[in-house]
Amino acid sequence: MIRFVVIGITDSPQPFFPPEVLAIIKEGRVFSGGKRHHEIMKPFLPADAEWIDITAPIDDVFCKYKSQIAARPEDVCPQRDARSLTPQTIIVFASGDPLFFGFANTICQRMPEAEVQVFPTFNSLQMLAHRLLLPYHDMRIVSLTGRPWPDFDRALIEHAPKIGILTDREHTPATIARRMMDYGYTYYKIYIGEHLGNPTLEKVSVLTLEEAAKHDFAQPNCVIVVKSEQVSHFTHYHSLNRPFGLSDSSFALLDGREKMITKMPIRLLTLQALDLTCRQVLWDIGFCTGSVSIEARLLFPHLHIEAFEVRPECEAIIHENARRHGAPGIGVHIGDFRSVCCDAIATNGTPDAIFIGGHGGHLKDIMAKAKSYMQPGGIMVMNSVSSPVVDRLTDRPSSRQLFDEACHELDLIQYPPLHITLNDHNPIDILKCELPS
Repeated sequence: MIRFVVIGITDSPQPFFPPEVLAIIKEGRVFSGGKRHHEIMKPFLPADAEWIDITAPIDDVFCKYKSQIAARPEDVCPQRDARSLTPQTIIVFASGDPLFFGFANTICQRMPEAEVQVFPTFNSLQMLAHRLLLPYHDMRIVSLTGRPWPDFDRALIEHAPKIGILTDREHTPATIARRMMDYGYTYYKIYIGEHLGNPTLEKVSVLTLEEAAKHDFAQPNCVIVVKSEQVSHFTHYHSLNRPFGLSDSSFALLDGREKMITKMPIRLLTLQALDLTCRQVLWDIGFCTGSVSIEARLLFPHLHIEAFEVRPECEAIIHENARRHGAPGIGVHIGDFRSVCCDAIATNGTPDAIFIGGHGGHLKDIMAKAKSYMQPGGIMVMNSVSSPVVDRLTDRPSSRQLFDEACHELDLIQYPPLHITLNDHNPIDILKCELPS
């Protein structure tokens, strides 16, 4: 049986260990951890200790673990105490609580057959909260360590009152502050802890977002942002009392053309047709102003959204509208959808909901390509101005006719269309189909 003992440490150069942990370290032979952990633990290690650095790629680290185990024949001793070490034991040092976004989780995922024992200490966010005398039982936890922004964006959209953030060299306190400011979430105060646990280097800062955005902070660090108790004077499109359905007048438009936006009532019915509560990935093809993507982002912040548009001038428009409404995290792709390489995009998740907001007369080709990426059971929706089978102005098949034909040719299950007339606008058909499971 391969065994790992994972010991949590802080950034202190003189860590304290209880007698049980000191005995394990004294008895150990193979140790592992980051380079910073190695420097801290050198005085505690036996003279004949072997050390395995935890560095990328992580596959190489686990190959070294397995090589160490293979090189040491199993010491079979049925009478041994369950906590005593065997030649198959590797002692790993990790930051804070090894089960809090920590390396013990990685071990359990990669070597589920291994026996794992954990001796935790306080994680960095707990330590920062302790320094601030800040209750943290209600804190939303987000890790940006080697991870992208979605979980943090979701916490902002949901107006989490207190967010604890694990950082890395890319997602620094300054970049976090700038992102919050870019999307209008300026009613938070930011707390930053550097080198927590190190009596010489430890530093705790309490700053405004504007101040934090201008500074560099020493690694390792962590962040807690707390919503101000006085936010009534903030005037944002994405206020705390965000409406159900964003006003059309709040969007920047393409060349000021009011017809180039999916109107709010139609937009909400479209999102209902997409059944987004139980979907994970939405593709918005032909986003124009981005109103559908932005409304979906705010109402369903768990969604991963990718938006496509052929007109280059729409890129600035969707970014402006996303900032206005506090909707970070929408992937934007400019180019003809038929020629855009979607393989890399799909690595973030294949769509189970697709909205076609524009097709430029190429609806069948777009639907065929979209279907090739869509998950079984996925929903595809488009809105079509109600018209005869043949458009009298262009003498070409109408969008409704093209949609019907594409569904038949692609073996998609059609739903009955929803026919809507909004004020004095042309009637709209909300068309929906499903890829069979």
